[in-house]
Amino acid sequence: MALLTILLCLILLVLLVSWAKVNPFLAFLLVSVVAGLLLGIPAEKVTASVQKGMGDTMGSLIIIICLGAMLGKLIATSGAAQKIAGVLVNASGKKNMQWALVLAGFVVGIPLFYGIGFVLVVPLIFSIAYKYKINAVYIGLPMLAALSVTHGFLPPHPSPTALVNQFHANMGVTLVYGLIIAIPTIIIAGPLYARTLKNIHSEPLATFRPADIADEDLPNAFNSFFSALLPVVLLMLTTLYPHLNIQSPTLNKWMAFIGDPAIVMLISLIYATFSLGLSRGKKMGALSSIYVEALKDIAIILLIIAGSGAFKQVLVDSGVSTQIAAQLQTLNMHPLVMGWVIAAIIRISLGSSTVAGLTAAAIVAPIIGTQHVDPNLMVLSIGAGSLVLSHVNDSGFWMYKEYFNLSIKDTFRSWSAMETLVAILGLGGVMLLNLFIHR
Repeated sequence: MALLTILLCLILLVLLVSWAKVNPFLAFLLVSVVAGLLLGIPAEKVTASVQKGMGDTMGSLIIIICLGAMLGKLIATSGAAQKIAGVLVNASGKKNMQWALVLAGFVVGIPLFYGIGFVLVVPLIFSIAYKYKINAVYIGLPMLAALSVTHGFLPPHPSPTALVNQFHANMGVTLVYGLIIAIPTIIIAGPLYARTLKNIHSEPLATFRPADIADEDLPNAFNSFFSALLPVVLLMLTTLYPHLNIQSPTLNKWMAFIGDPAIVMLISLIYATFSLGLSRGKKMGALSSIYVEALKDIAIILLIIAGSGAFKQVLVDSGVSTQIAAQLQTLNMHPLVMGWVIAAIIRISLGSSTVAGLTAAAIVAPIIGTQHVDPNLMVLSIGAGSLVLSHVNDSGFWMYKEYFNLSIKDTFRSWSAMETLVAILGLGGVMLLNLFIHR
């Protein structure tokens, strides 16, 4: 009966978001309350359960996600992202333009949230397509594939960051595993798949070609690359540090402090504030305005994550999470595949990759400890599943269609197929890594 209740609540969540067009945060909140009451939590304790779930989830995430948003917004508005893309494109030449854009999308996609990254790189794609008379889909889709992979696989993006927290995974290890899987996934789903799309005609709308920042107003190349990649560098260094077996308690304590994801993001933002802001003549007041705008951009994402935490806590407090774990263990399916499938089903139903990943995490979390699943790989498996088959209920589908001025058929053939390839290849990479790690 409890499992049937959970199924009905998930169906209610799907209907509220996709059919009734209810805001996902409100939908999560309503479904969490309904689930708590139906699962037998005393009425006077339901709100306490919801509040605890929201508080526990946001407590360790809000710093990372907010600082990451500020850093990404600064990199975009300062021209650092434009400089990174320009350097890579100029170095590649017309023959390798597609690969240069993929690399640019990957580099700027790490610090930038997906929506910001999409709006930022599309004008670059269009300007190159017009300048060199190259098919916009052929060079643009691989760049967007890189953005999609970083969004689904790599911290400090909201969904993988939240999943790391829910599964008690290691942020640095997840990042390293994610990078290992991301590179071949981007290559296959990006440049290689795009070779089959050369006959898709695209006439990007002139409306979406805003003027670039003048070259003389851009930061230098080293400053741009280093500011954008500093979080990755710090996380990777502090992840590798314990393997050096350095016998210095004081140094070890400081490295553990610096390696905390919140401190990594704080250091990175402080550095970028000086390198991309104050040292280039910007006033602190102007930078603060950029940071406020960044927080506005992610406010709804934070609320959705909080709502998913409420749903997870209701499952825990009602005791049904242990029943779910017991039932899932009877299925003849690898836990990593199971996580992918659950996330994929919710993604196809709801359209939102973030909601799909977080909802799947709440369902799968109980089996992490009981089946000895690597939590870092579970983060990546669910992240991959949450990207599958973007279609008409996903805002990204319509952004791509309208920006590239394509038919529904060609949007499915290019965008939806690319996202599905990313999801399938991501799962394949996770399973291969699992073989090597636990052989």
